[in-house]
Amino acid sequence: MVASIRRWGARDAFGQKLMSFVDRLEAPDAKTFRMVLKEPTGIVLDALGKPSSNVPFIMPKRVAETDPFKVIEDYTGSGPYIFKRDEYQPGVKAVYVKNPKYVPRNEPPSGTAGGKRVFVDRVEWVSLKDPQTQLNALLTGEIDILEQPAFEQYPVLRKDNRVQIVDTGTVNFQYVLRFNHLVPPFNNPKVREAAMWAMNQNAFLRAQVGPENEGMFFTCPSMYPCGTPLATPKGSEFMVNGNMARAQQLLKESGYDGKPIVILRPTDLQSIHKLPLVATQLLRQAGFRVDLITMDWGSLVARRAKKEPADQGGWNIFLTAWVGADIMNPLTSAPLAAAGEKSWAGWPTDAELEKLRDQYARATTEADKKRIAEAVQLRATQIGTHAILGEYKNPAAVRKGVSGLVKAGANVYWNIQKN
Repeated sequence: MVASIRRWGARDAFGQKLMSFVDRLEAPDAKTFRMVLKEPTGIVLDALGKPSSNVPFIMPKRVAETDPFKVIEDYTGSGPYIFKRDEYQPGVKAVYVKNPKYVPRNEPPSGTAGGKRVFVDRVEWVSLKDPQTQLNALLTGEIDILEQPAFEQYPVLRKDNRVQIVDTGTVNFQYVLRFNHLVPPFNNPKVREAAMWAMNQNAFLRAQVGPENEGMFFTCPSMYPCGTPLATPKGSEFMVNGNMARAQQLLKESGYDGKPIVILRPTDLQSIHKLPLVATQLLRQAGFRVDLITMDWGSLVARRAKKEPADQGGWNIFLTAWVGADIMNPLTSAPLAAAGEKSWAGWPTDAELEKLRDQYARATTEADKKRIAEAVQLRATQIGTHAILGEYKNPAAVRKGVSGLVKAGANVYWNIQKN
């Protein structure tokens, strides 16, 4: 466990922050580890209990001691399933079989904790990239669970008596628009402010999720997911509806020279591929000239790593979705980091925001955490780290006869039964 924590801490931003407080890690016996801190911090349980990337998985010592920046080649674990490396086909299929040596806790499942009972001998995780192929496979019984159907498929799925819609999420996904702070025109905070005032969450949600899926999308005035402990409307509430007249006025005052901005659009991710179309329309209404560049997601990720100006192969804006569990506090939320080129793509720099995030790490009461998290959001809005575009659900479609899916904030495959 000690080696696992060290490896995780080297790869995870939240883990790195926690490890900066650690004086030493000890293993007094085979079933105990001890974390001795240099000073008080209130993030230990949050960091070790986070259910989304990067997760501090327990792994054998020989595996955990692999260089943190090298790919793990031995996936042997101690959990309820065993990975079948001999059947692994990258991009096609991953196979897991029941671990006969695993003894579950004698209690009901609870998110990623609790009793992890396995009722099926084998799980095949199949990659089908085309949405229509996915749908056909589910309806014909070739697969039992479709984790995230395309939004336009839900009306069909709701009417089919062979399937059921099962929401295993605990926190909504959040859509965001990210600026490149390094190059014009979004190196100018007033230009970022103008763009933020041009946003309208309903426009994005209805275009991307669809009006036929009412109840699956929600406006939210908070940079932390609505319904979570730190959610607050302070400072960022204007991005729910925006104000086009104000956006236009701010853009005129900013000195924007009319040079086209480049927005990157992925064509192969159904959950976000319409967002750039809406952003393009709204920003043009605000007075921006926009070039919309389409590509697959892999190419987009490669291009967004470039720090050159947009007309030299770089970019100005991209849009994406965040798993709610990843953005629940100022330290896990990558869009809120403002440490320049050490931060997430977009690379904002702001000493005040970084100071506030550091204060959050040192807070030891829930009241102090909430107060500081609110201050972080206010500052992030002031400097325009990113724009928030609303929240959504993307529940699974499951064959009738399959039951026991666990609400966990991530897809887990214990407790599932198939009749």
